Amino acid sequence: MNKTARPFHVGHREVVSIAWPTTLAFLSTPLLGLVDTGVVGRLGDPALLGGLALGAILFDIVFTTFNFLRASTTALVSQAVGAEDEEQQRVVLLRAMALSAAIGLVVLLLSPLILSGGLWAMESTDAVEGAVQDYFTIRIISAPLTLLNYATLGWLLGQARAGVALFLQTILNGSNIVLSIYLGLHLGWGIEGVAWATVIAEGLAVICGFVLIARSMRGFAFPSMARLFNPEALKRLFGVNRDIMIRSFCLLFAFAFFTTQGAKFGEETLAANAVLMNFFLVSGYFLDGFATAAEQLAGRALGANYRPAFDRSVRLTLIWGFVLAGFATFAFFAGGPWLIDMLTTDETVREIARTYLPWAAMTALVGVVAFQMDGVFIGATWSSDMRNMMILSLVVYLIVWWFAVPLMGNHGLWLALNVFLGVRGITLYARLPVRRAQSFNTD
Repeated sequence: MNKTARPFHVGHREVVSIAWPTTLAFLSTPLLGLVDTGVVGRLGDPALLGGLALGAILFDIVFTTFNFLRASTTALVSQAVGAEDEEQQRVVLLRAMALSAAIGLVVLLLSPLILSGGLWAMESTDAVEGAVQDYFTIRIISAPLTLLNYATLGWLLGQARAGVALFLQTILNGSNIVLSIYLGLHLGWGIEGVAWATVIAEGLAVICGFVLIARSMRGFAFPSMARLFNPEALKRLFGVNRDIMIRSFCLLFAFAFFTTQGAKFGEETLAANAVLMNFFLVSGYFLDGFATAAEQLAGRALGANYRPAFDRSVRLTLIWGFVLAGFATFAFFAGGPWLIDMLTTDETVREIARTYLPWAAMTALVGVVAFQMDGVFIGATWSSDMRNMMILSLVVYLIVWWFAVPLMGNHGLWLALNVFLGVRGITLYARLPVRRAQSFNTD
């Protein structure tokens, strides 16, 4: 059946109006990571810094694996916006929140197994393991709250309400930063204070999100149970979520593997890599603003069955992505040594981090296409291609690691990470023309 096209304009203004507040919102997350690293780094114990890094990896595995709750919500809501179906936008949100709450409770119940399995998989010293346990057992309390915030954020971004999303993320990460400094340093709670700061901040964000949702749904009838739990809609939702979850798990496996392999070079190298990974996270979240613009605009174009808007959203977000990636790379080359000194007081860790700084600085340029293509494919719900190209890229990553690390040591580990980012972008971009031709009705 032919679908009626609903034309709309995509220009630099539309892209930037979504991207800049989203970029600011996402940048607050690695900024939080920098603050947490700085708080723990100021304690002068490399074991605590390594414990924070490994603990953060555990939560990245858990929460980024379930990041489909944000991504699929953004994609399906943006497609409903393109189709001009307001009720469907509310239905998608309610489904996502129900699923978020259920998964969060399961994660909380399984947390002892997650912790023990993580410690078993990540070889480290007794001092580092003790720090991981202290951090994990507190922060895991926030699991249901974190996933509910994912669903709310995805709904706002799908509607292109980036300014409201920025407000919500500012509440979340801003309060987390303040509490981390206050509890971790001022009150002397250390790594436990950093963990409690996250729990409290996630709770505040959930309350604010519920207020926003209640106001937006005022005057609208609650969707029927038949529509809310429609079998075909649920089948599509779980299919998209499954593929994105596999993709996210592979992505986090690559980062967790990077961290655990770095630990084999010693506590100081583990700590140095942890400092430098914050640089990568900053550049990644910096690029995520335009990737999110690609999500919303590509999804809206697909829902509207309007290929010109889709093509222009791909082109403009890619241009802006390269501009920002170049800026981030230059900034890290120029200011990296100063940032390293700010994040740790250990002279050995500082020296090691400066040695590998160029690899971390290059991740923005190498990975820009991967970030942008992720946005396009998420918005279009071409999730099977994301899954397949991620698996392929992970295989290439492991092959490069296998050969490069024995020859180059930690340099080889950073080389493998950069190859992984580059292959993801190239393979997705190569798949784009086929999927675009299949998805748009040009009759």
